[in-house]
Amino acid sequence: MRTFTKHRRLIAAAASLALLATACGDDGGDDGAEDGGDAEATAEEGEFEEGSTMAAIQEADVLRVGVKYDQPLFGVQTPGGVEGFDAEIARLIAEGIWGEGGADNVEFQEAVSANREPFLQQDTVDIVVATYTINDERKELVGFAGPYYEAGQDIMVAKGNPEGIGGVEDLTGKTICSVEGSTSLDNINEMVEDPEEVIALDTYSACAEELAQGRVQAVSTDNVILIGLIDERPDDFELVDNPFTEEPYGIGVQLEAEDFRDWINDRLEQLYESGEWEAAWDATAGVVVPAPEPPAVDRY
Repeated sequence: MRTFTKHRRLIAAAASLALLATACGDDGGDDGAEDGGDAEATAEEGEFEEGSTMAAIQEADVLRVGVKYDQPLFGVQTPGGVEGFDAEIARLIAEGIWGEGGADNVEFQEAVSANREPFLQQDTVDIVVATYTINDERKELVGFAGPYYEAGQDIMVAKGNPEGIGGVEDLTGKTICSVEGSTSLDNINEMVEDPEEVIALDTYSACAEELAQGRVQAVSTDNVILIGLIDERPDDFELVDNPFTEEPYGIGVQLEAEDFRDWINDRLEQLYESGEWEAAWDATAGVVVPAPEPPAVDRY
């Protein structure tokens, strides 16, 4: 299991400050005490009905999580463990199951775009938190809690934008890279007229290397993913900054686990209210992108 890192300590400290500010802002001392008690309760071990998905996970003493390992800002494998906003959301979900220290019960497995549904369908993982766009087609295969973030598809080009690409309409005649099994690839295939070639690889880091080597003229996926890649190599890449889709990120669960989906939605709303969601963002993706307003969960 993973030990706490500096980011986890920063998240805990920031969330505590957010709760303190809320309590100090209350008009009545009694109301503030009640708020503080509610916040403290979120750190206690959850109590779940026997036979529920949450009770089974709690008894197994592990939350199996599919996450990306090469997604700067959201999920990156490091010598100290998996870091990024998606990884922190998974740990905060675990703390709702086991209470304080529950993050140590998370077991990460690398999930690339193409294996997210199979991982859930084959009971390889309990949840997938991996820049996973909610759409109707995927809802036929897996369940979704959230969204917990909303992105937009954009385009990454070589530094200086030598091809003069200003938007999706300028990708005609260009060689474009995206990832197999992603909504980004589907969107490119549907929206770009007469591309020279659309290349589908396993990871966006591989697409970035194709762009760096001049073998493609553009990489297209969600803007926050591209921003993370650019942050790692600012001398090589830049963002067109003209998003052309809306991409609500959800937490994938097994299709039959409706109780777990509903509980995660409740947990997300707790994290929004407590300030822990914003603290997790600030400690990860927030080093590059300011925290947005969290989206309302969709209880379909």
